[in-house]
Amino acid sequence: MKAATGVQLIVCDMAGTTVRDEHEVESYFTRAAMQTDLQMTDEEILAVQGWAKRHVFEVFWERQVGNRGEQWRSQVDNSYNLFRTILEDHYNNSPIRPTDGCLELFSFLKEKNIPVALTTGFYRKVTNIILEKLGWLRELNEKYTGSKHTPIQASIASDEVEQGRPQPDMIFKAMQLLGISEAGNVINIGDTPSDIQSGKNARCRYSYCLTNGTHSAAQLSPHAPDNMFSSMYEFKSWLKENL
Repeated sequence: MKAATGVQLIVCDMAGTTVRDEHEVESYFTRAAMQTDLQMTDEEILAVQGWAKRHVFEVFWERQVGNRGEQWRSQVDNSYNLFRTILEDHYNNSPIRPTDGCLELFSFLKEKNIPVALTTGFYRKVTNIILEKLGWLRELNEKYTGSKHTPIQASIASDEVEQGRPQPDMIFKAMQLLGISEAGNVINIGDTPSDIQSGKNARCRYSYCLTNGTHSAAQLSPHAPDNMFSSMYEFKSWLKENL
């Protein structure tokens, strides 16, 4: 395992990693699928957590109708628009809290002068609702970057890159926004298989995962994370010993 010295950026997922997740996103996929006659099992919905949300409907409607024609496009729009309505209503009207240990991790990284970038499978509108409620949107500029004085230093949503997870585009955009040239100086951490894979595809120094988010250790282990942590507290403790 490579040493952690020289780390210049920590890239964190949002829902399930830095933002508490009660599996509501999975339930909203289920509702949108059922109400629009899209066939998706609970296991399939769990497996695609972390993907760009519209992409989920594109993939599963293609499987169901057999091609990407006009019927496919119409069905995708129908399911995705319903999902957006349900999702936005939830985040506009529900309390949003950081995960245990998240704020302590941010404070520690601020002391070390290591920036934090948040990536997410959400699109920008929902991302901003969440960031605003947490107080993390304030003082970010029009590019959604901040300074050493802001809680986070960058925010990247899935609709701001060509491809969402498991592709590495959001990690690369975070690096570009914050002036980091080498992925070998980046640690990526999330709570889904697609989070792990995006870090590996970016060739980050480490692609880590948390086991107290959307997936258990048993579900994440087959995806070969570089390490697994039970919480952000444990991740921070590891960083303290290794930076």
